[in-house]
Amino acid sequence: MKPLKIGKYEIKHPIFQGGMGLGISWDRLAGSVSAEGALGIISSVGTGYYDKLAYAQRELEGKPLGSESFYCSKAFAKIVENARKICGDSPLGANIMCAANDYARIARDACEAGINIIVSGAGLPTNLPEFTQGFKDVALVPIVSSAKALKIICKRWQQRYNRLPDAVVLEGPLSGGHQGFTYEQCLDPEYSLEKLIPQVKAEIAQWGDFPLIAAGGIWDKSDIERVMALGADGVQMGTRFIGTHECDAHPTFKQVLIEATKDDIELIKSPVGYPARGIKSNLFKLIEQKIAPKIKCISNCVAPCEHGKEAKKVGYCIANRLYDAVSGVRETGLFFTGANGYKLKELISVKELIKKLTQGEDA
Repeated sequence: MKPLKIGKYEIKHPIFQGGMGLGISWDRLAGSVSAEGALGIISSVGTGYYDKLAYAQRELEGKPLGSESFYCSKAFAKIVENARKICGDSPLGANIMCAANDYARIARDACEAGINIIVSGAGLPTNLPEFTQGFKDVALVPIVSSAKALKIICKRWQQRYNRLPDAVVLEGPLSGGHQGFTYEQCLDPEYSLEKLIPQVKAEIAQWGDFPLIAAGGIWDKSDIERVMALGADGVQMGTRFIGTHECDAHPTFKQVLIEATKDDIELIKSPVGYPARGIKSNLFKLIEQKIAPKIKCISNCVAPCEHGKEAKKVGYCIANRLYDAVSGVRETGLFFTGANGYKLKELISVKELIKKLTQGEDA
């Protein structure tokens, strides 16, 4: 596998560890992945929960109050600092959601904290270059689900900022968490990664040449080779990195995935307005029985939820339930996973995983 060139940075192994929100990929996981020559990606979501005693902030009922506290600047900087203690000067990424309230400020926080590569999706990051002005060395990588979305981004970036993406992540409909597709599209073969890669590769050719990173349903070396044969230059993988000792999630979260069967993993309704993929956990039984935890928007985490309005429609607050999951609360946790999460059967080190992904499962 050839190294990846992303802006001014070289990634030895063409593998992005996907950013997983609310404490799944913070300093330990991202730092360890970058230390092994792939790209570790810190999630900017829910940093207000990171070492709350050390970073006093506004709280209500033990939860970060408002988006400024939920996306805590000081905690984010500390996560990056601690990741650097693991990976040194190796390239380090951050994932920032366009849907996040305070998106512009979070992007600036990432630059000031010393992040090298920003990966941004959950909406079209059409203004990202504006929010990172003054940090010319920070590589910008949008996440898209179609060639059309990439065209819109390239056109806007070139016209307004005279720049193009340093790479693009194409996320297919088998990924964990939120999808960039309707429910019907997630099940339609025409929207498979295999169909989308040539289309997005052709769109890239209209603008020049930058790497295409394929994501969604990629599990092992054979999957990596398969998408590269279709035109991808690298891959992004999230769920499989949950199955590592270094993953920042609670051991119970990892155990929930290990115990999951294929039938346990479903597309579910989300307050964000798009389908999301996760485990049909006890939370959904509570929702059906109308005894789920009371919905009270405290953190104001994502704009599409409209301060809890959409949460009430689907029966749960996404920030609170994701925090339950990463904290190991089975009863009310929301456990996101990719379509192949049921294949996770044991925990290994990041070092072992990178070796398997680059040399094969028997390595």
